[in-house]
Amino acid sequence: MKKYLIFLLSWPLFAGLNNLELRQAISMLESNNLELKISHFNEQMKAYEATAAKGHNYGKLDVTAAAMRSNDAGNVFGFKLQSREATFGDFGFAEFDGTNPNILNVQPSDLNYPEARNHYQTKISYILPLYTGGKLTEYGRITDALYRMSQWDTQKLLNEKIFQTKKAFYDISLVENYILNLSKIIKNINHLENIVKSMGDEGYAQEIDLLEVQARRAEAESMHNQAKLNKDLAYQFLSFLLNEEVNTIKKVNDMAPMPGIDAAEIESNNIDIQKALLGLQISQMAIDVEQSNYLPSIGAFGEYGSADDELWNEFREKDSYTVGVQLTWNIFNGGIDTANFEKAKVNHLKVQDQVSLAKSGIALKVKKLETEILSKNADVKSYKKQLHFARKVYENYRSRYKEGIVSISDVLMKQSRELEVLLKLLTVKNERNTKIFELNSILNKGGNV
Repeated sequence: MKKYLIFLLSWPLFAGLNNLELRQAISMLESNNLELKISHFNEQMKAYEATAAKGHNYGKLDVTAAAMRSNDAGNVFGFKLQSREATFGDFGFAEFDGTNPNILNVQPSDLNYPEARNHYQTKISYILPLYTGGKLTEYGRITDALYRMSQWDTQKLLNEKIFQTKKAFYDISLVENYILNLSKIIKNINHLENIVKSMGDEGYAQEIDLLEVQARRAEAESMHNQAKLNKDLAYQFLSFLLNEEVNTIKKVNDMAPMPGIDAAEIESNNIDIQKALLGLQISQMAIDVEQSNYLPSIGAFGEYGSADDELWNEFREKDSYTVGVQLTWNIFNGGIDTANFEKAKVNHLKVQDQVSLAKSGIALKVKKLETEILSKNADVKSYKKQLHFARKVYENYRSRYKEGIVSISDVLMKQSRELEVLLKLLTVKNERNTKIFELNSILNKGGNV
């Protein structure tokens, strides 16, 4: 019984969201959407890449421990030298005989056939780049810029998902209004059917009139069912975007508000323009990287360690160190550096034109969308007037049918016109809203919801 009560109390948590508001949906989208989560992971990887690139400035510190055993003459003698244990006896002096006239031809067995020896060597080495012609600095700046680029990519994806979420809300609100209007039309058809039946009972209507009305009702009911299926599909898509089941939403006005447009704000806010400008900076950094190939590279290194035939035996007594500085300067490589440098400069010029193209292209797209939205606004006003007129005409023809002035076909034609205009109004509102959400994405600002 206790488990059953717990299930009943927790069941609403798994039943899906009800009466969801658009602002709540956008907040959920930012934290729940799977594509956005993946994009944030890409950001994190770019941030780590930037950190890794900067890490090269601090050099590299390694600890190496090696354990070996050998009876190779060169290795054994080298082991003893590294362990600071070499003696004259290792050269075969024990076999030296000054009275032997062929002493120079004697092959000392202690030197050539030494006993196998263990060798343990531990050393710490540190390599530090002192000067690279600015190459490491530019690599760090480039990886930082690529991290910022990934953030712009995430913002653009977020705008796209907000676009889709808003569109889903407005689509659902539109289709619910459409379903409501279809329900009224079906109710009117049912009322008309009752009129036809009454007139038939009095001998003023034929059976074909009744069949014609019933056929029209079947058509309207089919449209009604299709609209409900479309609403269910919109809810499924919204649930996919939010990564959570949504049952119902709080309806919004079926006409999305028009955002304000400012040319200066477009250039400073639009993501494609900002990415192009960032790409221009990266291309300049790439030039600096290629130019650094003409300059020398200077690095320092240091090494400290000890070796013995026993692990870490007499470490301080047998330790050693090596320090040094190395300069590398390429003088000639067949013109490769020059070609790469010129290529980077040409790419920089290309990106400059891409920035100009992005600015003019976005401005043109904004103007085009603005014009199309204004055109859709006019269409909406026109279809609203046409719908009002079509409804009045239908009511007039229905009254005239009662009086026997017009046929049932005439009435249904007028009613068909009402359905046609209603569908056109729904379509143009949907197209208008889509263009407004697209414009909002380009402007990259919140705006009213």
